[in-house]
Amino acid sequence: MTLNLKGGRLINSPNTLSDTELDSSVLKISGGYSLEGNVRISGAKNSALVIMAGALLCSGDCRISNVPLLADVERMGQVLTALGLSLERHKDTLNINARDIITSKAPYELVTQLRASFFAIGPILARLGVAQMPLPGGCAIGARPVDLHVRGLQAMGADMEIEHGICHAQVTGNNGRLQGARIYLDTPSVGATETLMMAATLADGETIIENAAREPEVVDLANFCNSMGAKIQGAGTGTITIVGVDKLHSTEYSIIPDRIEAGTFLIAAAITHSELLLSPVVSEHLIPVIAKLKDIGVSIFQEGADCLRVKPAQKLKATNIDTLPHPGFPTDMQAQFMALLSIADGDSIINESVFENRLSHASELNRLGAEIRVKSNTAFVRGVPVLSGAPVIGTDLRASAALVLAGLAAQGETIIQGLKHLDRGYDRLDTKLQQVGAKIIRT
Repeated sequence: MTLNLKGGRLINSPNTLSDTELDSSVLKISGGYSLEGNVRISGAKNSALVIMAGALLCSGDCRISNVPLLADVERMGQVLTALGLSLERHKDTLNINARDIITSKAPYELVTQLRASFFAIGPILARLGVAQMPLPGGCAIGARPVDLHVRGLQAMGADMEIEHGICHAQVTGNNGRLQGARIYLDTPSVGATETLMMAATLADGETIIENAAREPEVVDLANFCNSMGAKIQGAGTGTITIVGVDKLHSTEYSIIPDRIEAGTFLIAAAITHSELLLSPVVSEHLIPVIAKLKDIGVSIFQEGADCLRVKPAQKLKATNIDTLPHPGFPTDMQAQFMALLSIADGDSIINESVFENRLSHASELNRLGAEIRVKSNTAFVRGVPVLSGAPVIGTDLRASAALVLAGLAAQGETIIQGLKHLDRGYDRLDTKLQQVGAKIIRT
């Protein structure tokens, strides 16, 4: 089935419900059932969004496969079509053509809903020499300023001004072309690393990004850009070197599996004392998650090149977690682990060091019978023998996933609102859980 973007919407996508419709939808979970079977892991959300933005760098066709069906992917598609790109979707493949960029101004009402769309400022500026990008939105999990993006682009010769919530960027010298520069990031920001790396691919000269983010999604973006003829080295390390080229060419590229979705299903198996087989996965992307699961007693085995088998623990043990930039424990897995540790034997401490407002799910887990106390950015979790179903609300993307996991383990029925967050980042999570035996329905 081919899906065309018409009127800003991917026709026939299962995630084309409006926010209002998603707000009125709920998940009903009957907990206490074990899971069994195989789970197919979709392409990485955080790779898909930035690689879609990266397609702006190429004036030809980009064929991107393993693209997940997500509300955020649809929104990014709307941003790109508003800029003049053409998009066509067939199953998990997106065909994007950025030959005609008709405007340098991204639509305010879309960018403010999707933080990742701000990253398009780099490739727009590299292609056109001018860009107007509203300040971004997204989940309310803490401050994620764009000052590192702005300072980096300034170092590459762009005049930057933020006025009335709009970031105005223009290259006035060097014939409208960005200039290579040496850029040090105060913190290893994924967004800033990706924005500046994309901008540098078409810049004049060499750009070196120091203290760069090392996440697998950064490496995926670099590999995508290199497949179009970019010259990027060092992605996945703290120093990335980019030698600018005059233009990039068409490409076909497949997105890596989503390590956060894979981690979420690892916990789904652990919290329901079940055995699941996950594929495709890149186990190297899951090292800190797998290590913590083994700490609490869960057995995980590699089967083949891209499969992981999870076997249940006789008893779940408490552990401590500190979230850190990659290769540390990912902040995007913190909420799911909190759900799991809420039924582990003993006391656990979770320190959230990446975002300051990312513990709101603790109070919702407590509605299900968990014993969690929050002080500043630290959660103290005392394991309980069992959770009990209750109505709860997902306050952000990963918090919603944590409540689904808790609902799978709880006795009785759990009703989850706030599905607009869940559908931003999980490709048909409820359907995949149904396929392995979960008693979960969307109404």
